[in-house]
Amino acid sequence: MPVDAQGLSLTGPRAAVAAYDRAIGHLVRFQPEVVGAARDSAAGGCVMGRLLDAYLGLMSTEEGAVGAAREALGPHAAADADESTLLPRERSHLAAARRWIGGDMSGAGALLGAISIKYPTDLLALSVGHQIDFFRGDAVNLRDRIGRALGAWHGEDPRAGFLYGMYAFGLEECNQYGQAADAGSRAIEANPDDVWGIHAVVHTYEMRGDIPQGVCFMRDRRAHWAAGNFLNVHNAWHYALYLLQAGDTAGALGVYDTVLHHGQSGDVALELLDATALLWRLHLEGTSAGGRWQPLAEAWTRILAPGFYPFNDMHAIMAFVGTGELDRAREVVRALERVVDEGDPKTTGWVLTSAVGLPVCRSLLEFGAGRYDLVVDGLMPIRTRVHEFGGSHAQRDAVERTLLEAAIRAGRTDLASALVSERLANRECSTYAWSKRALLLARGGDTAGAAAAAARERELAAGIRAAAAG
Repeated sequence: MPVDAQGLSLTGPRAAVAAYDRAIGHLVRFQPEVVGAARDSAAGGCVMGRLLDAYLGLMSTEEGAVGAAREALGPHAAADADESTLLPRERSHLAAARRWIGGDMSGAGALLGAISIKYPTDLLALSVGHQIDFFRGDAVNLRDRIGRALGAWHGEDPRAGFLYGMYAFGLEECNQYGQAADAGSRAIEANPDDVWGIHAVVHTYEMRGDIPQGVCFMRDRRAHWAAGNFLNVHNAWHYALYLLQAGDTAGALGVYDTVLHHGQSGDVALELLDATALLWRLHLEGTSAGGRWQPLAEAWTRILAPGFYPFNDMHAIMAFVGTGELDRAREVVRALERVVDEGDPKTTGWVLTSAVGLPVCRSLLEFGAGRYDLVVDGLMPIRTRVHEFGGSHAQRDAVERTLLEAAIRAGRTDLASALVSERLANRECSTYAWSKRALLLARGGDTAGAAAAAARERELAAGIRAAAAG
């Protein structure tokens, strides 16, 4: 019986197994070639190739891909399909894929976790489970799912480094920034093209406020992350955020136009998230995005299925507010209300929508309508739970910024000042937070304090611009 590169047995002809191994190599590098290799493996008779093909569709977070995932499983899609020729690990993967296709992403993640405990070198189970933890905002499992498996991997395994890239991101989301940077550096040293490891280290610079160093890090490794992988848009988004902290709005929009969203961009939810999130930050500051909002809103309209993955719903609402199409945003909120009232509580979409998605989307709609007190009232009770509907600290900061801006516009100065203080206590090097402190102090008549805050903002921004220019 053939074995994969990690020594795990699987069914299928050796050529199909070889294609599966190639696909896993592409998977951990986020390379587009993973799609073709997975399908070659599946066509050659390897059920693990079928499973990988199905997982790729499901990881898009788009409801429209569920049917394709089901088709990818072929004769194994039905719960009563004949599994007598399959190995126990393959049957366990089938159960996880079917659970996810049925709408229970959380249940699929749990089943993949069980596979990883029994087969800790199953790189497919670890990679897909890790993404599910990310989609659900489960920081502890994002870290510990990988940590539980690390002991079974040997340093000489050429793919072991990719685990450290995943582990680094989990550590970062658990606020263990120093350990995350170390693990990420280990991952990149082993595999310079580990874009997920690069991404994890980029997050550590963002969360520690060490933006000049982050700019240098990304610039020095540009050849490894900027093209040829599915993560290039997301990593470019991080670079654009760095530029925004430097006050370089034109530079950030240049990244938007060349990478995040342009005429050749597809309707890909995970990329639309990044494009939308960047424009929303500008929208909160009253900065015009020119004609950029409309194409985003149209793209979201084409792919959105409210309640399937509410993190997408949130960004679609942002796009509709950005275009001024509040009626369209209201339609999404009403659809989410129907999901909560009539949907299936066993699905992950229902759980995430009920807990966080619906109140966040309502609050964004209220922001668009200028009812800022209602935004504050809607977000304050859930702000410590926003992680429950997915994304990273950096991505969910859009919600925190919306809350702060609403508090400022509603004249709730005490709350706004407290939120700014909270941000600066976490990251003193935040140009954004210093700009808000300067604004609030000026409004309160503290001219000297406002000037000092503004000077600190300028000093920090200058440091970032110098790094970007270097």
